[in-house]
Amino acid sequence: MKVQENNQRITQTICFANNKGGSGKTTACANLGFELAAAGKRVLLIDGDMQLNLSLSFFDEVRVLDMAARKQNLYYAVREKRDLAAYIVPTPYENLELVPSSTLMSQIEYELFPMLRREYVLKGCLRQVYESGRYDYVLIDAPPTLGAWVINILCASDYVIVPVEASPWGLFGLANMFDFLQEMRELTEARVMGVLISKVDERKNYYRQTREILKEYANIHVFDVCIHVDSSVEWAQDGSVPVAVYRKGTRSAKEFRELAKEVMSNGSR
Repeated sequence: MKVQENNQRITQTICFANNKGGSGKTTACANLGFELAAAGKRVLLIDGDMQLNLSLSFFDEVRVLDMAARKQNLYYAVREKRDLAAYIVPTPYENLELVPSSTLMSQIEYELFPMLRREYVLKGCLRQVYESGRYDYVLIDAPPTLGAWVINILCASDYVIVPVEASPWGLFGLANMFDFLQEMRELTEARVMGVLISKVDERKNYYRQTREILKEYANIHVFDVCIHVDSSVEWAQDGSVPVAVYRKGTRSAKEFRELAKEVMSNGSR
């Protein structure tokens, strides 16, 4: 947690990580960011994945590919160890800004390898952002891997949210994820804020099974709210807008609003 000297603003950095793809990381990151901003919090989103999906959650494909083709994106900031403050772009929504990604992020592991203290490059790039006291939350969308880049993201974070899909394979590899986080404790102070169960279908019993299995992790908090399967999420993604913008009253929009409340009350748990 980064506390400003004047005590005017505390910036919490939260990354969304799971080594299994399809867990709903990007969807949760984008919509939580929007809901936090709608609640009056200043939020910076960082698209850490070469798939560009977090960027596509707020801008159309032409704009996203244009930002990816230029040098005003995360890849060049990290490669050149530049401060991220110069790479921030406003989204169409108040209080919500973004550092876009690039398809070149596929090469970031190679770029990091020869660097000194390579685990802390992203943290260094965020220094001016923290010192500015501009943001309440920095949310980072991590790729579905457990390599050097994800270690970088963890070292820059205060908390980790682990989205888990309520499906037969949703929990596959979760033990590896928690073991990995445990191994990283010497490098990072990031702690698991909670597991977010996503893609819940009440017609199936996978949600109940997932809850039961997660009880085995005694020290891991599971968010009270879960995110149900909702076609509005896909339609919102197709339109490059948050689900609450696509349809404010939809079930998933209400659930992301509840998730934002849980995250904002995290310090009181």
